[in-house]
Amino acid sequence: MKILEVTNVDFSLRHFILPLMRGLRDAGHEVIGACADGPLLAEVREEGFRVETVPMARSFSPLAQAQALTALIQLIQRERPAIVHAHMPISGLLSRLAGKVCGVPCVAYTCHGFLFNQPGVIPRRGLSLALEWMAGRMTDRYFTVSTQEAEDARRLGIHPNPIALGNGRDPASFHPDAEARGRIRAELGVPPDRVVIIAVSRLVRHKGYPELLEAMEEVPGAELWVVGERLASDHGPSLDENFARAEHALGGRLRRLGYRRDIPALMAAADIFVLPSHFEGLPMSVIEAMLTGLPVVATDIRGPREQVVTGRTGLLVPPGEVAPLARALLRLVRDTTLRYQMGEAGRQRARNRYDEATVTARTVASLLDAEPPA
Repeated sequence: MKILEVTNVDFSLRHFILPLMRGLRDAGHEVIGACADGPLLAEVREEGFRVETVPMARSFSPLAQAQALTALIQLIQRERPAIVHAHMPISGLLSRLAGKVCGVPCVAYTCHGFLFNQPGVIPRRGLSLALEWMAGRMTDRYFTVSTQEAEDARRLGIHPNPIALGNGRDPASFHPDAEARGRIRAELGVPPDRVVIIAVSRLVRHKGYPELLEAMEEVPGAELWVVGERLASDHGPSLDENFARAEHALGGRLRRLGYRRDIPALMAAADIFVLPSHFEGLPMSVIEAMLTGLPVVATDIRGPREQVVTGRTGLLVPPGEVAPLARALLRLVRDTTLRYQMGEAGRQRARNRYDEATVTARTVASLLDAEPPA
């Protein structure tokens, strides 16, 4: 079959959707990607995939969305796929509508997080819920990455049969690595015994960076590595002022490493992973950290609360609060044994639940409406 995988931006296609595209191709299907243009599409195309660019916009602009919808309809009419599989809220809504308009035999959607579960004004959240409900009427196969959001979809009548598929990463890529640890620390001039806290995410407000940077002032003896960048399509205020204040307060204890392609090595060189987000789907970075054997400090929200067993594989703290976050980080910084025990427990949990090959096989089977692998 010909399967069209549609998402919003190149970052999503490269980092979230590409493993599924590989799995579908390995199963003998023709797979085409579609999203907004961007430099990361080169890596997807280098693997032999065709990627069509669509003028996706991460906004509620009626004109921009009309242009994207028109382009999607034209693409689907030209390619005539058997399955359109959409991802992310806005691109997911437009792709499902375009699929139904064009009479695609199967329209599927994977929810990576509901907009109505995010903080915001009530009218906007209400509109998001209404749009999700309407889009659910156009969806033949409905998936979520987290169990809680599958429950939300069923409870709110968005879809009668949502399936929680999870997320996964490759244990062969993410694992403890003494060589990488020594090499990265030597490159950055970090002593072997210094405790390193690492955060890997886009540089946006809802990832909790203002709280994290302030909390680090109460965590002496450790340094923070911030890995990631702000995408051109990201919304919300800049974090430049927050980082400027933190650089003044923390000095050499803060390292901004930008967008990196060696995340497994950076994870292996760190001691603690932190993700103090205000909302999430089922974050890949938490899975990567767990597979690498890092204890995780995250917020007690949908997604992380089903990944992290607080007190066993890491610590969960309230979102948006500085003091509990600082206490959790300080506890792990001061206790080497606890870090090791939580890291090992998290690694075993991730290998059992979040192995990329298993999750991909389950997703391929669910998308094709086949029997899942044993």
